[in-house]
Amino acid sequence: MYGLNAKESTLKPEDAIYDEVVGSGCGWSHELLPGQTLRILDIEGNQAVDTTFMNLDDPADHYSATATIVGQKNIYLTTGTILCSEQYKPLLEITADLTGRHDTLGGCCSAQSNTVRYAREKEYMANCRDDFMLEMSKDPEAQFLKRDLAPNINFFMNVPITEDGYYKFDDGVSAPGKYVEMRAIGHVMVFVSNCPQLNNPCNAYNPTPVRMLIWDAE
Repeated sequence: MYGLNAKESTLKPEDAIYDEVVGSGCGWSHELLPGQTLRILDIEGNQAVDTTFMNLDDPADHYSATATIVGQKNIYLTTGTILCSEQYKPLLEITADLTGRHDTLGGCCSAQSNTVRYAREKEYMANCRDDFMLEMSKDPEAQFLKRDLAPNINFFMNVPITEDGYYKFDDGVSAPGKYVEMRAIGHVMVFVSNCPQLNNPCNAYNPTPVRMLIWDAE
C-alpha cells in the first residue's frame, strides 16, 4: 500500500544550510557529512529523481541496490531503510518520506536503454546515465568513473513487480510538495539526475524541477 510507511519531517526549510532548485533533466551533486540530512522535494509532482551515492572514505565502495534490498528484505525503499554500499556499509538512512515507496530495481535510463525499449531514434535523447557521468566529470581528482555507476535509486518512481515476476514503469506515486529525506551515516557524495525521460510515465511525460535542501547535524 502506498504511504504505509509515510512519515513527516520535523526539519524546517528556513533552517537549511543549503537550498537549491534543480531543473528538469539536470544533474546535481553534493557532499554530505555524517549527520547531515538531505531532502529531495518534488515541486510539481510525479517527477522521478535518479540518485546514487559514493562512500568518500572509500571511493570504490558505491551504493548497492543488492546490499540494500538484502539488508531490509524488501525491494521498495521508505522510512527506516538503510542505504548500503557494495561492502554492506550503511551510507544513509531514510528518516522521513511522504510517499512510502521508492524504486531501486529499474536503474537509470541511458542512450542504449532508450534505443532498446522504445525506438532507435531515441538514442540521442537526454538520459540519466549521461547526467551522472557529467556530474562525475566535474570531480577534479577523478575519484569517480563510469565503472562506478551501478543500479541506483529512483525516488518517487513507481516500478511494480507483476505476478509473473517482471517489473513495469507506471505513473509516479508522488504529488506536489511530497518529499523524501535521508540522514548521512557516513561521509558520502550524492549524485542526482533529475530524470529527463519522456518515453514512459515515470515523470507523467513531463519532467519538472525538484528542490534540494540540506541541514547540518542536530
